[in-house]
Amino acid sequence: MTKKMTYASVGVDYTAMDAFKRMAQTAARSTAGNIKRLGFRVRKESYGESAFLIDPTDSIPYSLAHVEEGLGTKNLVADAMYRLTGKSYYDHIAQDTVAMIVNDMITLGALPISVAMHLAAGNSNWFKDEERCRDLILGWKNACNLARCTWGGGETPTLKDIIVPEAVILSGSAIGAVKPKRRLMRPENIQHGDAIILISSSGIHANGLTMARKIADKLQDGYLTKLHDGRTYGEALLDPTLIYVPLIEHCWGEGVNIHYAVNITGHGWRKLMRATQPFAYIIECLPMQLPIFDFLQKHGPVDDAEAYGNFNMGAGFALYVPEADVKNIWKVLRYDEYCNKYLSACNAGHIERSDEKKVIIKPKGLEYSGDALGVR
Repeated sequence: MTKKMTYASVGVDYTAMDAFKRMAQTAARSTAGNIKRLGFRVRKESYGESAFLIDPTDSIPYSLAHVEEGLGTKNLVADAMYRLTGKSYYDHIAQDTVAMIVNDMITLGALPISVAMHLAAGNSNWFKDEERCRDLILGWKNACNLARCTWGGGETPTLKDIIVPEAVILSGSAIGAVKPKRRLMRPENIQHGDAIILISSSGIHANGLTMARKIADKLQDGYLTKLHDGRTYGEALLDPTLIYVPLIEHCWGEGVNIHYAVNITGHGWRKLMRATQPFAYIIECLPMQLPIFDFLQKHGPVDDAEAYGNFNMGAGFALYVPEADVKNIWKVLRYDEYCNKYLSACNAGHIERSDEKKVIIKPKGLEYSGDALGVR
């Protein structure tokens, strides 16, 4: 019998990482008072959220937001495909990185203002590949345009002996604003009966790539193995992460009262219970299954509990809204050019009061208890 593949078995142990995050949050809270002399105060409820919020003063009608995020290991897939096909895919990789940053920012209602790039190389020779550098720069610029923000510089260190010579580590940071403050989306807004709207992903996005790379190692044709839709495995993995900023802005324009939002990245659908309150998040229908996830589950093999607990499984973002507002989300998806072209949605379920936090995925017979997510 083939042994099931898990994320922990390929070297990514969220239990260990989440313990560090909680320790760091405790230390960070003790520094909150340092900025009072400058006329700023920390919104302490944002510790443990995807974005960090600071209020300039009570009289200024907006909050500032800061996000730091990284690409992960997806560029290693691009490097392999570059060798195999002659196409760099670094325009896709750039969008992945920007998307990881700005999609975290909008979960609390902050819109990105400026995004900075951090590109650390193992050897300065990496920058001599003009095609790859050109693709990366063009992709980053285009992603900033999609996210409606400016590219605010960055840093390009060479970290010899820390990073292997042929590799880079891509990450970045952003500042943004919740303006006006009434647009702040926070856990306290969630209500019993809220609808859970799952917004489509383009594929694996930028989480779960360590497992995906291990699966490639097992395949006779590696990244050139064909999926049932005729595309190669590597090509499908490198579909760029969708950017959800326009969706949020246009939902506001249609009067949608978004109570809270979740960027479905690491921890998969467990992330749906990121809020602190003891709600049950009940999923009654699933988005269309994408070929890449069928392939990952078959060739891992990866069972449903592991897949939904780590991959986005076709849902890259979630909105929690009053049931009465759902019709206006459909209007945005129908009439906005970007949303109509790239996004679809599923009214997947609802939120109920509960004695404990949990995510219940009824079509798969899965239940994740609150202790399955330890990010805060």
